[in-house]
Formats: sequence, C-alpha cells, structure tokens
Amino acid sequence: MDSRMADLRYKEIVSITDGSRFGYVGDVELDLGTGQVRSLVVPGRLRLFGLLGREEDKVFPWESVKRFGEDIILVDGQAAPRKPRRGRRE
Repeated sequence: MDSRMADLRYKEIVSITDGSRFGYVGDVELDLGTGQVRSLVVPGRLRLFGLLGREEDKVFPWESVKRFGEDIILVDGQAAPRKPRRGRRE
C-alpha cells in the first residue's frame, strides 16, 4: 500500500489494548537530522466551540505505532499530553 504524509491526516488513531479512539492525525514530528518520524500528534478537542481554548494535544511516539490500515493507525500504549501551541510555528 502506497501512502503519503498528507494521507495521515485522514487516518484515525486507535488503541489496540482497549479500542479507544483518540482522533485523527493532525501533525507529524520529524527529526530533520536523520529524516525519521519521531511522533504522531492528535490535536486536542475544542472546548465550548473554541471559546475556552482547546484540550492538550496527544502525542504518540513512533515506537508505539504497531500497524497502518487503510483508514486507521493502531497504537499500543497511551499518549503523552502536550500543551497546544499558540500562534504561528517557528
């Protein structure tokens, strides 16, 4: 199966341990020195239509990714929370 990085945005992350659904991939963290993927990031949900900000992002290390499917990504373990970034990225 051929896939591009842009196709990851349409894949949902699901836990293989309990079947919980975390959301869709919003970003990918890369190591520019080696060209390797470090982690997949699921953006936090909006609180009160975005008026109260959003929840923390969920970060899944690349080591926790077990399998890619047509429309889902299976991960083992829990996500590490991360505060959402504000404004433009550096």
